Amino acid sequence: MFLVTPAYAQCPICIVTVGGGMLIAQKLGIDALLVSIWISALNVAVSFWLATKFKNKFLKNGHILTAILLATTLIYFQTTGQLGHPQNRLLGIDKVVFGQLLGTFAMMIANHSYQVIKKKLGHTPFPYAKVAFPFGLVLIVTILFKLFFHL
Repeated sequence: MFLVTPAYAQCPICIVTVGGGMLIAQKLGIDALLVSIWISALNVAVSFWLATKFKNKFLKNGHILTAILLATTLIYFQTTGQLGHPQNRLLGIDKVVFGQLLGTFAMMIANHSYQVIKKKLGHTPFPYAKVAFPFGLVLIVTILFKLFFHL
């Protein structure tokens, strides 16, 4: 029991699984907005997991790492020509940019909500709540946009 390494809710295995799933989804023709929501959710998960690995106070902040990964992801999409297509817009905003922002905010809200509820209760509300809150909110946002905008 003393030799077991503690598991982090946003672990590398989960991150690789979600990343691979998004590649497959894009290959299957799933709308860019929906794929972008999950890519940005992955970025937030990676950011908060990486923050636990740094000793530098600046990089130890998951919010700062999230902003850095969001910026680098958008720069990547821009330099590879995946942004700015006139047919790839929703509500006048590029679907990839919109999805990136939606996923980031959904993850941040879910992570914050989990922390508030955990603090109020004095313990986690249920096993794996730290994973269920972000996953659940990102899933709800994805379903709402899929149904509401027929994506």
